Formats: sequence, C-alpha cells, structure tokens
Amino acid sequence: MAGLYEKPSETYAKKRPRYPKEWFSMLAGLTAGHHRAWDAGCGSGQAAISMAEHYESVVATDVSEGQLRNAIAHPRVRYAHTPEHLTEDELVAMVGGEGSLDLIVVATSIHWFDIPLFYAVANRALKKPGGLLAVWGYNYEIHPFEEALHGQLYGALRPYQDPRARLAMERYRALPFPFEPVGVGAEGAPADVDIEVEMTLEDLAGFVMTGSVVTTAREKGAGEEMEAVVRDVMKRVEEEWGDAPTVPKKLAFKAFMLAGRPKC
Repeated sequence: MAGLYEKPSETYAKKRPRYPKEWFSMLAGLTAGHHRAWDAGCGSGQAAISMAEHYESVVATDVSEGQLRNAIAHPRVRYAHTPEHLTEDELVAMVGGEGSLDLIVVATSIHWFDIPLFYAVANRALKKPGGLLAVWGYNYEIHPFEEALHGQLYGALRPYQDPRARLAMERYRALPFPFEPVGVGAEGAPADVDIEVEMTLEDLAGFVMTGSVVTTAREKGAGEEMEAVVRDVMKRVEEEWGDAPTVPKKLAFKAFMLAGRPKC
C-alpha cells in the first residue's frame, strides 16, 4: 500500500483532517502508565504529535518513506521506516520490546496492515495489565455532503478500490478486533465519533484527490474517467456549499473507533 501514498505524500500531509485532542486525552485516561506509545501506520504524524502531549516518548512507524519525509517533527516523537519484510520479532524490538507500550494507536490505516501479524505484535508489545490498543478511521461520509461524496463519488470509484480499503468504507464493522472492550466500541460495533473541521472547497477537493481510491483509479488507467467523476461531484458540492468557495465551512467527518486491552 505504500505506493498509494508516495506520490501525493506532501499534499496528503496538508489535506488530512486533524484528530480531536479530546480523543487523546480520553485514551490517555484509559492507560495505566504514560511512558511509551506507538503510532502504527503514522502517515504524516498527526496522531503521533498529539500522543506526545500525554506520553514521554512515541515511536511512529510507516511503510511509506514518502509519508515519513513529510511527517511533523516533534522532540518526543521518533519516526521509523518499517519495510514490509520485517518479522514479528523485529517489529516488537523496533517499537520497544515485550510489554513496553502503554498505548498503541492506528489512525485510519489498520485496513492496510497484515492484521494477524500486527495483532500478534500488539499483544506482545503492550503492557499487561494497563496497555491499550485504539484504532479508528473515516471515509467519504462527510456531513453535510455525504450523498455526493459517499454516495455518488464512492459509488462510481468503488470498482477501482483496493479490497482492503472496503473495511474503512464499511466503518470497520467487519474488522476483527480480539481485544477486551473498554467502553469505546467492540468487535462488530465500533463507536461513532465525529471529527469537526473547517475546510474551504479547495481543501475538500484536495482531500478527495489524495484518497487511495482516486490514486488506485489513476494507477489502473482510469484517470480520465476518475477526473470526470470528481469534477461532477465537486461541482455538485460547490452548488450546495452556500458561501463563496474560499470561505471555510464547518464539516464533520463521521469517524469510527475501537479500543481494547489484550486478553489475558
């Protein structure tokens, strides 16, 4: 999946919505310690730097070197590249070793992982008791433009989508999550959480154009068809915008989250 985000990595870092600080305060309140945390599949690092407000050190890893080059620097965050060939033992060692982590976060990327391998690493690396894994995601369900973006746009581009991304489009309801619930969703029933942001029409278009489904459509030779669909959808969004396109508008990404502890 690294290739999906290599080319648009600089734009991607600028166009992703920021996660609410309240999420990280809530998760920090659920961990027994606040020494070490891991942002797995960190992308541009926006989750990692928020985790660093609550934990002494954060290791942030990604398979995409392009994303890491554009990640946000922070004195308590160490970024590391994770090539796809790394073994379970190597990954455990890279993130701090057995029983070393208070918190692991996967922000909008677990659907790209080798999930059984990742869960094996998480179970070994999390502290017992007291360690916590939290995963979340979002898709094109963006209020008040859900019908245009999730209905029309995603409906047209779905044939080009990587099958793994469907987990996110289906709100992680089919994501295996063999961890003890802590009141933030459970396997098959993620918690509904919103990400409220202010975006201009250009910001929203940038978000759409850096999504994996758009990148995959380009790679499969459907660039012209994809661009025509995006133009039609964004024209509809512009008509519904209400204000001048350059005036920021409050939008809500209808996100979803699961959090749990290793089973003893």
